Amino acid sequence: MRKGKSDISGWLVRRARRQLWVVLVAVLGAVTAHVTRSTPDGGMDNAIVVQAARTWLAGGSPYDDPHFLYLPSALLAAVPQALLPQDALRFLVPPAVTGCLAAGWACALRLHGVPLRSRLAALGLTGLAAGFSPFAHLVLLANWTVTAALALPLGLLLAGRGRWLAAGAVIGAAVALKPLLAPVALLFVFARRRRALGVLVLVPTGASAVSALLLPDPAGFLTRTLPFLLRGDDTFVRLYEASPAAVLPRLGVPEPLAEALAVLACAAGVICAYRRWRRADPGPLRLAETAATLMLSAFLVSRPSYDHYVLVVLPLLLAGLPYVGSVARGPWFWLALVPQIPGLTWPFLEPGRRRAFKDAVTLCTLAVTMMCHCVRARPFQGAAAFVAPRREGEAAGKVRTSSDPAF
Repeated sequence: MRKGKSDISGWLVRRARRQLWVVLVAVLGAVTAHVTRSTPDGGMDNAIVVQAARTWLAGGSPYDDPHFLYLPSALLAAVPQALLPQDALRFLVPPAVTGCLAAGWACALRLHGVPLRSRLAALGLTGLAAGFSPFAHLVLLANWTVTAALALPLGLLLAGRGRWLAAGAVIGAAVALKPLLAPVALLFVFARRRRALGVLVLVPTGASAVSALLLPDPAGFLTRTLPFLLRGDDTFVRLYEASPAAVLPRLGVPEPLAEALAVLACAAGVICAYRRWRRADPGPLRLAETAATLMLSAFLVSRPSYDHYVLVVLPLLLAGLPYVGSVARGPWFWLALVPQIPGLTWPFLEPGRRRAFKDAVTLCTLAVTMMCHCVRARPFQGAAAFVAPRREGEAAGKVRTSSDPAF
């Protein structure tokens, strides 16, 4: 990053005034309170996992419900919720989801060396909660995607500080709860961190193997859920999937062709992510942009793929805004988010079942933007340290990178 009056970096990393934090608390409180009032079960998606745990406690198989799309290890993690009364879940789950999203944002900021009391910290989270509809949607559903939204920036923060084994354990634990972050294993391959990769694989594998032994059908995930995911036969779920493989057939494209295009796009994204990693410039952007490109590439081909999946990578990219050369400083990054402005109604997309079309626009635009950003050659911007200019009575914030000894 650069220091200078004409650059926004110094303004963003300076300490936020109290009024900004009041606005943030009000926005997060409003989102959480609305969900608490409107969802008696704490969230439809979380209720699916909790009901699966209750089914198992009653002696049945959780995989009797085709919408339970999790590894066996997630079942044991849901048992504590299954033992709580319904009213408790109603008041505990929405604040927990909001808190995890806020913690993920904090980890993304620290990965980029941005102070947690900065203007970007307050304004960024306020913008995500009030200006990006998948945020409120994720809190409403209480989908376990929130574990990935926290684990990915936390894992990258640990990796940026040289603690790759701990990073592998964090990502592995998130995969054990929901296999959404499995593509991040390629980042460990790129970095040649074999031991950390082994930890990442061992944690969910071991947890799922032990949990499966406690189920009436230990192979239920492999024999029932995995084929269901590969076929994508659920007509209800397909209406809300944002991947090209699900959206293009609704526009008249033959399904085999749509799936082939999605696979090709995913492969192109992986290649672009590898090229981004090979660039090897110092600073946290390397980790954040490589991981984000891998995840977006996977979302292009994964079934299912929902709007709130973007929240796994968006905070990582937004937190890099103070850095010259970051993708968040490009216009296409912001244009990709326009379809998700709350309250904005698009012609012919008014019915809720057509929401997947604008979700697909956001996903595809953001994925292509990241791919082009990864392969575009640009001169080294000096991602060494940026120190915000000091002002009277205001402590300056220092943005560190992974090249600093204390990072």
